[in-house]
Amino acid sequence: MSDVLAPAAPGGLGQRPSPAAVLAYLGDLDAWVAGRRTELDDIDGAALTSPRRDEVSGDVVLSMALWKSVADRRDQIETAFAGGRVDASDLDRIAVLIWGRLDSAAATAAGASVSVPEACRLSDALAGALRARLGLAPAVEESARRLRSLRAQLDRLHDQVALEPTVKRPTAQRQLDALAARVADLGIRLERGGDIGGLLGPLENDASRTERDLIVGGVQRREARDQFAALERVRADLTTREAHVTALADEAVATVLPAPRNAVPDVSLLGAAPTDPGALAAYGERLARVGQAMDIAEERYAAALAARASLVDRLAAAQVKADATGVSAQPDVVAAAALAQDLLDRRPTPVAVAEHLVGAYLAWIDLAGQSAPATRAGRTAS
Repeated sequence: MSDVLAPAAPGGLGQRPSPAAVLAYLGDLDAWVAGRRTELDDIDGAALTSPRRDEVSGDVVLSMALWKSVADRRDQIETAFAGGRVDASDLDRIAVLIWGRLDSAAATAAGASVSVPEACRLSDALAGALRARLGLAPAVEESARRLRSLRAQLDRLHDQVALEPTVKRPTAQRQLDALAARVADLGIRLERGGDIGGLLGPLENDASRTERDLIVGGVQRREARDQFAALERVRADLTTREAHVTALADEAVATVLPAPRNAVPDVSLLGAAPTDPGALAAYGERLARVGQAMDIAEERYAAALAARASLVDRLAAAQVKADATGVSAQPDVVAAAALAQDLLDRRPTPVAVAEHLVGAYLAWIDLAGQSAPATRAGRTAS
């Protein structure tokens, strides 16, 4: 493996680094970016002439993409640092740039969005595996250096295993123990003067694959936690809406006849969001269907109440019109108004019948308004 290894990043997400720590990290990151670029150029050149070119081309492209994502983010951190002319808000933004997810599409090629430190470690693992597969480190000194890198990788794996969920940690620990035993065995062989070059490659591949799987798994669990929290917020909103729509449905059933017959979904039947990442998508779809059913129920019950309210407004407007035209006291108009008002006061109100009676009331007003001038004219002529 190369001596180019991911530098230790200062602080963590949400932890404000000091200007001195940022300056030191930028220096280490500059060296990492330059060293890894040189190493990748060597690897790319070796891959072009290697009989294993097709086999390693995907990992070479991924390594280049990871390097580019880190280099771009390094430039953003350097711009934000502005040579040390930073205040508290600038340092907070730098922490986000270091520990936040790389937003480049290339950075997600590994299977999940990663931070700068995670991308550097993935790049280390990939570069080591590529060097082994292309046979770029056959010498004894290089074997010793690769063995030291493997031991450093075991330390990183130990930290990653500690972050695994309780149910998965024993399996990850067994993998780590097996890798540690192989590294220890190669160390003994090397001290005895044995040639371990042929054994290092497979071990580096296994260690790099394990590290990559653990990093990607950790990122995916983080994304699953974010998705779980988002689904729980949606469920809480639907629970609040359920109470509102239920009250609306009760009011509609008591107020109008016939009332809609849409069932209000019982959100509690869904239960809490699952902790299994594989079940989150299906749970989200069920929440979406519940939300759609809630929308339909709310719309129809609200429309039923609005229809009765509209009739009440039409009756009031008709009464104003009757007063304005001077026909409000005529017997037929009075009788029609009383019938319409009596029906609208009834609970529940038969809306379709009430609509006809309000229409009849308006028709009596129009008819009385047309006949009143003719009657007055006849009396004048007599």
